Amino acid sequence: MKPGVAGAPISWGVCEVPGWGFQMEAERVLDEAARLGLTALEAGPDGFLPGDPEEMADLLSDHGLELVGGFVPVVLHSQEARDSELASVERQARLFAAAGAGVLVIAAATGEEGYEESSGLEDKDWDELFATLAMVEEIGARYALRVVLHPHYGTAIEGPEHVQRFLEGCDTGLCLDTGHSMVGGGDPVALTESAAARIRHVHLKDVDLDLASRVISGALPYEKAVRDGLYMPLGDGDVDVRRVLDVLDGAGYDGWYVLEQDIMLAADPGYGPAAEVGRSLAYLKGVLET
Repeated sequence: MKPGVAGAPISWGVCEVPGWGFQMEAERVLDEAARLGLTALEAGPDGFLPGDPEEMADLLSDHGLELVGGFVPVVLHSQEARDSELASVERQARLFAAAGAGVLVIAAATGEEGYEESSGLEDKDWDELFATLAMVEEIGARYALRVVLHPHYGTAIEGPEHVQRFLEGCDTGLCLDTGHSMVGGGDPVALTESAAARIRHVHLKDVDLDLASRVISGALPYEKAVRDGLYMPLGDGDVDVRRVLDVLDGAGYDGWYVLEQDIMLAADPGYGPAAEVGRSLAYLKGVLET
């Protein structure tokens, strides 16, 4: 099987963080995604798509789209929060599976709103994280969903040292995000080369390295960097996307390539986001077809 190509609502500025910016309606995002030729989409933040699986599936089908799965931030390192967090995971897993999805993308949330600050974990916190993650895997198995862990700036698993501890501490699949890998201080190419066998889902984005370096140094807040264009269409930034794709192809990767260009909108942008998604789509197809 060849990898599938999908889109994500965050490329239209739709995000779970309160106050993130102008939020488009689902109907508009789905319409613009379909007009670009996309045939699959991640779910976006909880509540963006209908909460009834038949309504969700019908809305997607009306636009010629299927559901890939969804991004679910979860506090994994706190035993006190475990029951409520797992209940949220189960509810969303049930919804995704009933709507025809196959992937559950987990981020190790800090418990705070937004992604400005990560949380340093002690050994006991890592123990709790792995224990909770095993329970998330059980939920995924019940609903035939592939569970992957998404290292993400501003979460408990952010930088390369966190990713390495995750890889060594469990067998859960990795969601490679080429942008968050770089913004977290890592090298997406090196990660792909070293962990290709664990990569079971991919979010593709490009990055302005100058802005990323200022985020890493603490000179620029993360959300300000996003507003300033931290994430870019594929081929326009400093991630060696072609090398990442070549390595994954050589490893026999057959999951999803999800186009994700995280943006923050101050107001209705017109057709701007869709045009940039279209550029990324054209770049990706060009690489995959060569």
